Amino acid sequence: MTAVRLAVDIASFAYPDGTAALTDIRLEVRQGEFHALLGANGSGKTTLLKAMDGLIRDYRGSVLLDGQNILKLHPKEIYRKVGLVFQNPDDQLFAHSVSEDVAFGPRNMGFGEDEVSRRVIAALEQVEMTADAARNIHHLSYGQKKRVCIAGLLAMGHEILLLDEPTAGLDPVGELRMLALLQKLNRSNNVTIVMATHAVDLVPLFVEQVHILAKGRLVCSGSATELFSSPEEMAAVKLRLPYVAELCWQLGADGLQLERLPLTIDEAKTKITAAKSLLKGSL
Repeated sequence: MTAVRLAVDIASFAYPDGTAALTDIRLEVRQGEFHALLGANGSGKTTLLKAMDGLIRDYRGSVLLDGQNILKLHPKEIYRKVGLVFQNPDDQLFAHSVSEDVAFGPRNMGFGEDEVSRRVIAALEQVEMTADAARNIHHLSYGQKKRVCIAGLLAMGHEILLLDEPTAGLDPVGELRMLALLQKLNRSNNVTIVMATHAVDLVPLFVEQVHILAKGRLVCSGSATELFSSPEEMAAVKLRLPYVAELCWQLGADGLQLERLPLTIDEAKTKITAAKSLLKGSL
């Protein structure tokens, strides 16, 4: 069994005004896994990511990074392993050029220029931005800026990426490209990923493990197939089913019998075709 990289056991965390932000959060993230945090605005997704990154510290409970309490680690010990990509890339980018921005992290960690250069080249290649190394940050598209943010963390040697709404602000093609990139990093480079997202239609295509949050509580965890079972259950936590699952749910109410709800177009096509064949055979 693969090692547990992050183990979260937070009993409670409240904002300075007393508002409860996280309550009874328990989850584990193992090496090489791809997790999604789903929930409506205000459900606690971003707060949980910040706790996992060591940015929020005054909670009751513990967050363990490779078995060590993250609150007892030096920031450099944390940032050599795990990094957070903010929802708005402009909050994270500040250098003039792409290569300068990606180089900042490893340079600040004390690596020599040869090693910094090697890391920058490798990181930009991983996020498919090699041809843009000399470009001005301000001339990049929103999606390209997000890729540069990811490259900056990879160049620092991060093995665990925490991403806050990585598809926010992107067009549909950009959403697919971003999640395909994350899947490639996860599968080809064994990067462990936890992302907060609203992209319920794309989660079944890319993510192994899903955690649903509501009002700061972890409502349930499991695969997308296990969790996306009915529109009523999703509505209760202010989410919806993927559109294809919602369609098949409504077709089921009209008499189409499916063993379980399909979550992707290919899966729906296969199940509907099989159901039609069974119906014809019974006539």
